[in-house]
Amino acid sequence: MQQFRPTVWAITMVGVALAGTLHVAESSAQINDQGGDAAVKEIEKYRQALGDGNPAELWEARGEAMWKQKRGPNNASFEQCDIGLGPGKVKGAYTVLPKYFRDTDKVEDLESRLVTCMVMLQGYKYADATKIPFGSPEQKSDIEALVAYVTTESRGLKMNVSASHPKEKRAYDIGKTMFFYRGGPHDFGCVTCHGADKQRIRLQDLPNLTSKQQVQRAYTSWPAYRVSQGELRSFQWRLFDCFRQQRFPELEFISQGSIALTMYLAKNANGGV
Repeated sequence: MQQFRPTVWAITMVGVALAGTLHVAESSAQINDQGGDAAVKEIEKYRQALGDGNPAELWEARGEAMWKQKRGPNNASFEQCDIGLGPGKVKGAYTVLPKYFRDTDKVEDLESRLVTCMVMLQGYKYADATKIPFGSPEQKSDIEALVAYVTTESRGLKMNVSASHPKEKRAYDIGKTMFFYRGGPHDFGCVTCHGADKQRIRLQDLPNLTSKQQVQRAYTSWPAYRVSQGELRSFQWRLFDCFRQQRFPELEFISQGSIALTMYLAKNANGGV
């Protein structure tokens, strides 16, 4: 579900973060639905034009520098952080997340695993590590920069999320239940916007996340740079904002519910690049 207001809406740039540059989103003034197909074609041209020189590269560079920099009370870098394929291994790691980690005895997605390393390796307090999960023009998020770097290192590789561990299976099942659950003041759920083909909010196409091909394309298009906000946004932010728009209670950053929903979508996106 994209940001929707009477006169302004956001377009998440379609494409695959693992196959090309991180993606771009743009806000647009109110547009008549008449002639919508022609407008969509023009938007696609705009997306292609932004393929080179994407501002998300700034987040990638900052994230890479932070990965190698010794930081925190323990003066340690992320270079011994295990984000899925072993300590310090970044290339391809995003494709196996979320997954079960023995050292925490729980399933973690990329954002939660980065926080784990900030706490366990670098010595930050949990509250400090999660203080700014989503950035703003005034205050940038370290997490979003690290997410940009890590996902870029899996560019062109296929998603390959496992559900072999009992806790991975449980997370997947909880995520599936959350996806199809409807409630709140508008009887909304993820499935309301993302459970059928050819649905649209104004000119914003809504992917059918029950379709294998469409969930592969949609899931791997995050993180995304949103021109309307001038910020790169992570998948945790995407879920947070969808819950907000459904008028559900606030989705807590890296909560087990958010990770379960991510697990459901990520595993269904297996094979996508």
